[in-house]
Amino acid sequence: MEIKIYYQDTDCGGVVYYANYLVYFERARTEYLLKKGVDIRRLADEGIFFLVRRAEIEYKSPARYGETLVVKTEPREISRASIDLKYTVTEKSKKYLIVAGSTLLACVGRDMKPRRLPDGILKLKAD
Repeated sequence: MEIKIYYQDTDCGGVVYYANYLVYFERARTEYLLKKGVDIRRLADEGIFFLVRRAEIEYKSPARYGETLVVKTEPREISRASIDLKYTVTEKSKKYLIVAGSTLLACVGRDMKPRRLPDGILKLKAD
C-alpha cells in the first residue's frame, strides 16, 4: 500500500510524527485483509472484532513531508484466536527502510471474550 506524506503527518521538523506509523499499519492491515477476501466491516456486523494486543515499531530512518511510503503487510503467525502481522515501510523512490514493525491482533466477540478466527483469516497461513 502506498501512502503519500502530507504536512499534517509531520512534526515541526517536517519528519513523520512517530505515532502515525500505527495509523499506517492499520490502513495497510485493512487493505491487506480486503485483498485476501476478509472484510472487517462485514465481520464487525457479525459480531467479530479485532483488538490490538501488542504493537512494536523499530524506527530506522526518518520519512519526510512529500515522500511516498510503501507499507508491506505479511502474516508472521496465525493461531486459533490471534493473528500476528509484520510490516515494513520503505520510501518508494529510494527504497530504503523507514520502519519495521508488527501488531498482534486478538479476535473477540461482542462480549469481548476471545473467539476463533474466521476461516478466511485461518486460510492466510497457506499463502
